[in-house]
Amino acid sequence: MAIHASDPIIHAGLVSCLRDDRRIHEVPPDRIQEADVIVLAVENADAATLDLMRTLSDKPDARFALVVGGQWQTDIAAAVDLGVRAVLWRNSFTVANFIRTLLTLAEGGGSLPPTLQGTLMQQIQWVQREVLAPRSLAASGIGAREVDVLRLVAEGKEFAEIATRLSYSERTVKYILYGVMKRMRLRNRAHAVSYAIRAGLI
Repeated sequence: MAIHASDPIIHAGLVSCLRDDRRIHEVPPDRIQEADVIVLAVENADAATLDLMRTLSDKPDARFALVVGGQWQTDIAAAVDLGVRAVLWRNSFTVANFIRTLLTLAEGGGSLPPTLQGTLMQQIQWVQREVLAPRSLAASGIGAREVDVLRLVAEGKEFAEIATRLSYSERTVKYILYGVMKRMRLRNRAHAVSYAIRAGLI
């Protein structure tokens, strides 16, 4: 874990929260790219915060925990896209919750305040309804008919049987399956099925 705070007092306070917990190790500032989780303390979460996140880590799987003293003033979906996985309000900050949040993030989880969760859900709902659904896509990037084909492939069905079941031609079934594999960069049918299962699609 790495801590970035422009205020040295806040930085020292966050470091002291972890002093007695041997499960969490602080990475020096010059090795911030090696951290599993980056804690970023800011007054307000705004466009400048997102810019700072980009400079702190260019890893596609970066995970940030923001400690916010003031207000949330930026797009929550954009923040999540940049790696925000947790937000802690400074006015309700506790050491126990801070440590629990860091451990949750290290295990691949997340922790957002209810108000931000609600905003994010509204944005996802709007994108699904207005952008993806008209194009027969889902947030996973895989459409409904592609999911139908993958589900039947997972059940061990052959192309001819899938075509009969879905009232498609065999050629269409192959086109759908190979289209998913190419778009999602999947190596073979087993890889495609595995991806769909991990994404919770089937």
